[in-house]
Amino acid sequence: MELPATNRMEKVISCFRKRPDAEARLICFPWAGGGSIHYARWGNVLHSSIEVLSVRLPGRESRSREPFHQSLQQVVDEVVAALVPLLKEKPFALFGHSFGAFTSFAVAEALKRVHNLEPVHIFLSGASAPYSETRIKAPKRSNLSDEDFLQWMISIGGTPPELLANPEVLKLFLPALKADLHVVENYRYNKPEHPFLSCPLTCFDGKDDIPHDLQAWKSITSGDFTIRMLDGSHFYLKDSGNEKIILDYVTKQVETSEMDYL
Repeated sequence: MELPATNRMEKVISCFRKRPDAEARLICFPWAGGGSIHYARWGNVLHSSIEVLSVRLPGRESRSREPFHQSLQQVVDEVVAALVPLLKEKPFALFGHSFGAFTSFAVAEALKRVHNLEPVHIFLSGASAPYSETRIKAPKRSNLSDEDFLQWMISIGGTPPELLANPEVLKLFLPALKADLHVVENYRYNKPEHPFLSCPLTCFDGKDDIPHDLQAWKSITSGDFTIRMLDGSHFYLKDSGNEKIILDYVTKQVETSEMDYL
């Protein structure tokens, strides 16, 4: 049975602070295994000109009983169906970290190709472009045994030690993480021959993370391209100092682009 648009939106999107008078929206996509809460909090922090919508995927939070998506196309179809009515109303920007960077990219591509909608800015963090050599040659993690998988998670950091030490919590957390990694590891996208976006694109990354091919993202847009490296490893953006730098930058860029948009 097809859900009414409002219900579908509320199922897929978490919004802590509704701002009907906001001039723009920031749509945020979770990292692998992540929920919507981390970004939804940004709605309480960001300037009132921006409303924050955080994507909630199946298999977690209020959707914990739903089966995980099997492909990025499924993620894109669901998110686009939920968001399109809103995105036609006012300017929007996209933000995604790691797995979320791939989702942001795939959603932006579908919005442009199918609905001729384009973000005023796209912020991608902690990931190589999907068609870059670095990403294509990256080792597959989703089919590791739980034990090896945990060792890998400990090595990249960012997961609270108390979570890693709690087998019950891990049992709940690992399936979502592996499911998301499976999705992204099986996603293929050829390097665009021509940029399909014209908006500015900013890449963020942690200086101590494994090197990502950020430069390769430049192929998707003819707009301004910026790279910002911040202190820290893969989950550098969880650091409160870094978060402030990111949010100040995002606010400034989105508010500037609204003026261009008008």
